[in-house]
Amino acid sequence: MTHPDIDGPRAWRRLAAVVALATLGGAGMWTVAVMLPILQQEFGASRGGASAPYMLTMLGFALGGILMGRLADRFGVMRPLLFASLMLGGGFVLAGLSSSLLGFALAQGVMIGMLGASAAFGPLMADASLWFSRRRGIAVALAASGNYLAGAIWPPILNALIAWQGWRMAHIMIGLFLLLAMPPLALMLRARAPALRPGGPAPAVEDARPLGFRPRTLTAILGVAGICCCVAMAMPQVHIVAYCADLGYGVARGTEMLSIMLACGIVSRLASGLIADRIGGLATLLIGSLLQASSLALFLFFDSLASLYVLSALFGLMQGGIVPSYAVVVREHFPPREAGVRVGIVLMSTLVGMALGGWLSGVIFDATGSYAAAFLNGVAWNAANVAIIATLLMRVQKRRLQPALASR
Repeated sequence: MTHPDIDGPRAWRRLAAVVALATLGGAGMWTVAVMLPILQQEFGASRGGASAPYMLTMLGFALGGILMGRLADRFGVMRPLLFASLMLGGGFVLAGLSSSLLGFALAQGVMIGMLGASAAFGPLMADASLWFSRRRGIAVALAASGNYLAGAIWPPILNALIAWQGWRMAHIMIGLFLLLAMPPLALMLRARAPALRPGGPAPAVEDARPLGFRPRTLTAILGVAGICCCVAMAMPQVHIVAYCADLGYGVARGTEMLSIMLACGIVSRLASGLIADRIGGLATLLIGSLLQASSLALFLFFDSLASLYVLSALFGLMQGGIVPSYAVVVREHFPPREAGVRVGIVLMSTLVGMALGGWLSGVIFDATGSYAAAFLNGVAWNAANVAIIATLLMRVQKRRLQPALASR
């Protein structure tokens, strides 16, 4: 029998707090993209060197996702979030006080990425998945949308604060705001999910070999797929601001394009959640991967100001549902008691892909003097992702057909 809290009013109220926390906690993931040209000028760095803080933020975000997921599985999501609130706010303050690119990068990577923002992404998606059954896809998509909502809101806020007070004071102001805003929301997530409570409803029978693999093997395969898709995803998301500056359109126009891209990604994430509730996570993931590849390739052919606005919106609409689909796939094939750590591991891989893609794009630009080869690099990695997900989906279809064939 389903617990009354599952898919109930309490679950939806909790989800609202989750979305708010993801929006606040996602600040550290996206503001660093705005800083890329500023860091180049401030510290006299190359494009690849200025991309290092983003890479460290994503790597820290990835490693922290596993740590915070494990803590959430053991203690509930509230305690990791309270700790992360302190680290995230403090990290922004330290970043604003940094006197070197290394100091800025460490504040971003360790405090903001690993110990701060990581708790407001994978653990929140895993928590949302535990409170929903019939609406799990849309719930996870909403939880993931907070991260893209952060990407739509925070870059223009940071840009405005920089114009008003300079980049250092802008970071300090954001840090102090997060220190005040996040803890009250975290306290709203005190209750444990029904499936994790003593005497709670029994979980469904577990598959010892999901999709015919050992659990660790399937987790690793999903991780490799996540790296491949997000190397491609990182190219426009990390470098669109710098790309616009190189073309003479200015940083402000690039910041607007990033916000449009991520705002459209919210629409994509919500749509993918609804689709996943109907056709499953893997099929939704394959659709998103194919759409991302097609929209990414268009950047090779168009670079006028108007076309870049259109392509930014299109790219957001095509790829936004990919990352939450990984969380849905994990919950479809692994038990609830492992949700935090399994989602954390797979999402860690997507963030490693973002870090690698952001850094590779900068290095390729330094080597070639343009972003054309970087876009091609993204398309190639995306093709590898499509091949992996298509293979897994064929295994799902084969396993579904086996009982029917055996009964003949």
